[in-house]
Amino acid sequence: MTFVLVTFGLTLAVVLGAYWAFVLRLETSDDAAMRQRLQPTPAASITKRTGILKATRELSNVASINSMLGQVGRLAAPLHRDITQAGLTMTVGTLLMSAGCLALLAFLVVKFLTFSSLLGTGAGLAAACLPFMYVKHMKTRRLRKFEEQFPEAIDLIGRSLRAGHAFSTGLAMAAEEIPKPVGEEFKLLYDRQSFGMPLTEAMKDFAARIPLIDARFFVTAVLTQRETGGNLGEVLDNLASVIRERFKVKRQVRVLTAHGRITGWILAGLPPSLAVAMFVITPGHMMILVNDPIGVKMIVGALVMQAIGTLIIRKLVDIPY
Repeated sequence: MTFVLVTFGLTLAVVLGAYWAFVLRLETSDDAAMRQRLQPTPAASITKRTGILKATRELSNVASINSMLGQVGRLAAPLHRDITQAGLTMTVGTLLMSAGCLALLAFLVVKFLTFSSLLGTGAGLAAACLPFMYVKHMKTRRLRKFEEQFPEAIDLIGRSLRAGHAFSTGLAMAAEEIPKPVGEEFKLLYDRQSFGMPLTEAMKDFAARIPLIDARFFVTAVLTQRETGGNLGEVLDNLASVIRERFKVKRQVRVLTAHGRITGWILAGLPPSLAVAMFVITPGHMMILVNDPIGVKMIVGALVMQAIGTLIIRKLVDIPY
């Protein structure tokens, strides 16, 4: 009799529990969500939700790190500007954390292979520079693409002005028709002036975000026309022609300096590649150099001279134009 009662109680508990979990609980949650939606929303929350200002990108997703980086603005501001100009979605905290993790990993690997703290420190410092070099590379790549697409956007705005459209309409057309990165920058420019920012300030912010002399020419031409008047469509056509000619000269300079740049890459990459090959082929000979204190000093001196030589070659082939 007791076994029957226990079985009945367990069965009833399982049935009622399943009914509550799959029926009553869902209905209760739906009712609670509906009541919450039907409740009047405070005015403060409405204002907060319908704000038109875009939130400033935080320096880090962690609140404590974000506040700490905010206090050292001289360090975080250039990194934040480079990340924004590179078109990346990472934060400054992520960049610094990546550099620290790579430095620690390189130090541990070199320390384990060579048993030298000095070489491990050098490898850690070199590895810590890799995330910053990546950001610089992406920034340069994005700006070069912007410079290539920029004359087309200016031509599009000039054609829209000659067709009788307003300048803001030309900005909207450039934002829709031109791909990234020019399209997204013009989209931000159009949105800012549409949401109430004066066009002068929006144009100045555009020139500050794009560190190119072509963007400054464009902003100067537009602001000068607004102050003095004139045919802005014709001015933009001439500006697009000048930018195309400058871009053509820049390509010719890159072709003429290609031999020097390739030579610099080979000279910079040959010693490290040869050292790695020697470690693989004859590790005994290289371990003598690593284990001897004089050999360690020679390696450090070679790395320093290699870095100085690479910078000198880069300065020689980097022709300003």
